Amino acid sequence: MQPGEELENLLQDLDDLVEDARPAFGGRGTKQVDPEDVFAITDEIRDLFEREFADARRIRKAESEILAHAEQQADSIIHDAQQQALILASDQEVVRLANQQAEEIRDQAQQYERDTRYSAEEYVESLLSRLEENLNSVTATVSSCRSTLTQGSYDRDVPVW
Repeated sequence: MQPGEELENLLQDLDDLVEDARPAFGGRGTKQVDPEDVFAITDEIRDLFEREFADARRIRKAESEILAHAEQQADSIIHDAQQQALILASDQEVVRLANQQAEEIRDQAQQYERDTRYSAEEYVESLLSRLEENLNSVTATVSSCRSTLTQGSYDRDVPVW
């Protein structure tokens, strides 16, 4: 039965009771209705209203509980989402800091490589300069020795007296 259909039926019964009632004193005006029949229908209407109101109160209570539970779940979901957002933000910050630190380490390593290469080149240049000086000195000594040898052999051609 549809909501309100039972009430409509009872009201229709009441209408029918009044409609079918016999006129009072055999005339055409006022109709005479058996009060017991009217009271029986109005008692059913009262019972129906009590049941409907009880159902409505029960439904409202259930609705309030469902809404409270839904609100509680929504709050929990929002709280969890906020926590996840904080974790993600924290993770992103950690990643950002790690990337920044990695970049700094890379820059330091590149600078160390440049400094080491420069120092190595200076060291090699210094070694080569000293080697060149030593070779020049050795070459000069060799030339001097050859020259001395060459002059000594000229002196031998000359008679010693």
